[in-house]
Amino acid sequence: MQKVYFIISVLVVASGTLQAQSNNDLLLSGGFDLIKTDYARFGDKFQFGAEANYFVVRHFAAGGGLELWTRPQSSFTMGMRYYPLDNFFVRFRGLIGANDVALGGGWSKPINEKWRFEAMGDFYFGQTEFGIRAGVGYVIKNKNSQ
Repeated sequence: MQKVYFIISVLVVASGTLQAQSNNDLLLSGGFDLIKTDYARFGDKFQFGAEANYFVVRHFAAGGGLELWTRPQSSFTMGMRYYPLDNFFVRFRGLIGANDVALGGGWSKPINEKWRFEAMGDFYFGQTEFGIRAGVGYVIKNKNSQ
């Protein structure tokens, strides 16, 4: 019986596919770190990230962006997102400047056809730190999308 409830839950979550990204769409997003394991106290550091992701195929996007940190230093990022389900993604990024790589996962909830609310967590391997970020994304739809 628990399997039935689980399957129904997955189908309900996956039903948000009506506003999913398509091939050749562009996702512009930005967000603030709400908490990171190296914070001594809330508001101790400011960390903001902005990125652009191009959907090569429906569930895979490649992108780049900028991480603005008050300490230790800002970085250019290059990476990818894979969406196993329409609203959930796994991402891998390289941070050029901080000489680090990050692996994370997140949730992207459509607000309307163009806007998304995003929440994600990343583990930074070089710093051995974990951060939680929230932000918004804007989808620029390809006019020739399916």
